[in-house]
Amino acid sequence: MSFVVGTALLAVVTALACALPGTFIVLRRSSMLVDAISHAVLPGIVLGYVVTRDLDSPLLIVGAALAGLLVVLGSEWLTRTGLIAGDAPQGLIFPALFSVGVILVSASFANVHLDTHAVLVGDLNLAAWDQLTVGTVSIGPTYLYVMLGMLALNVGVIAVLYSRLKATTFDPQFAASQGIRTGLVNTAFMFLVSLTVTAAFNAAGAILVLALVTVPPATAYLVSRTLPAMLVLTVTIAAVGALAGFWLAYVLDAATSAGMAVLFGVLFCVVLGATRLTQRRRVRAGATAPARQAAPLR
Repeated sequence: MSFVVGTALLAVVTALACALPGTFIVLRRSSMLVDAISHAVLPGIVLGYVVTRDLDSPLLIVGAALAGLLVVLGSEWLTRTGLIAGDAPQGLIFPALFSVGVILVSASFANVHLDTHAVLVGDLNLAAWDQLTVGTVSIGPTYLYVMLGMLALNVGVIAVLYSRLKATTFDPQFAASQGIRTGLVNTAFMFLVSLTVTAAFNAAGAILVLALVTVPPATAYLVSRTLPAMLVLTVTIAAVGALAGFWLAYVLDAATSAGMAVLFGVLFCVVLGATRLTQRRRVRAGATAPARQAAPLR
């Protein structure tokens, strides 16, 4: 497999792995929590490396994901106190954890160069550099198979928890009355999101991963009327946008993850503009309400 084809496949798989759980993130209006998680995984990565001394160790990914989950649990605890409201709990916790990560790097690995560009926006081309070979034949980037595993895990968990995730997303009070352990479901789901963000860290960094997780499902939400339709549109937009963004970056000799984020943003703007134009035409034609109000997502 050529390096270009392998990197393109890695871009698509990474986008799919991030966008799939992002559907429920968007519906829960928790998009900025992903940004908090992506910053909080840094100390988990550093501590995981201190223990394992292996950047490819699964324990490192799990440790970093637990650090991301700490943001979620800490934010929920601070919110339940009633003393802090809104996004303030996230604003208190994730800068502190990110700062701890920077201090740990400075104190424990002072002789190691920390590429802040890679930490913030990732480097998908660099992540694809290590090739997996069978005999003498290259079968693509090793990181591609890490993200394929993450994608398979996301598909499996969402399939198993689909009805519970749907209930806790749209009507958590009703879900609790039906005996669904909403807290456990939410914690399990956010741990899955944290794992995904951690796995995608090399490709998208602490900032651009937010675009991969939220923009495709946000775009799909504009034109979806049912949750299954939104899921299908989300993965379609993620795949098309990732592939187009990769080739845009390839032609312009630019950062691949940034090219993907730009394409996702362009797709969102185009769909938003088309949706608004359609709604205005319906209003002028005598419609009583915009399409979103007439047919809410279910």
